[in-house]
Amino acid sequence: MFALALVLAFAVSGCVSDSLAAQYREGSGKNYIAGDGTVTEITAENRAAPVDFSGTLESGETATSADYRGRVLVVNFWYAGCAPCRAEAPDLQAMWKKYENLGVGFLGVNIRDRTDTARSFSETFGITYPSAIDADNGALQLAFSGVIAPNAVPTTLIVDKKGRVSARILGRISDASILDALIKTALEESDQ
Repeated sequence: MFALALVLAFAVSGCVSDSLAAQYREGSGKNYIAGDGTVTEITAENRAAPVDFSGTLESGETATSADYRGRVLVVNFWYAGCAPCRAEAPDLQAMWKKYENLGVGFLGVNIRDRTDTARSFSETFGITYPSAIDADNGALQLAFSGVIAPNAVPTTLIVDKKGRVSARILGRISDASILDALIKTALEESDQ
């Protein structure tokens, strides 16, 4: 009886729809797994510990989590050959310009490209916030994966003033107002 229940459980679990797994299995050759824009918000009492990270920016300087403590941080995982990354670039830049003097930092994390390609992307799309080059060791991806993984490209994380992930957009930001609302929510949270 137990064996039958076990076989049935495995059979049913195989029918569960997982769009990320389905994209992987299809083997389309597009070279990325695209999220569907799903937004996950994490209430303050359910947030994990602050995320500690360090990475080398396309400028050659180092960025660390300590550089952003006390401010809201938007972290966007991307690479130049990713079509959804190119599509959302103008919205990210617009939000950066809106919030850059209001206590919000932006940090791109390029997961595949070398510095020259990342700089070219920034010039082409007018991106003025910094990006870390994470292709060699994936250190920034690993730092966040223990909390709420950037499972698709692009993925955008909102980090609260204490350094804890408060929200994730898995895939392209479909509407800039979504990112705007998540940033406002994080800014309005008390520092306690």
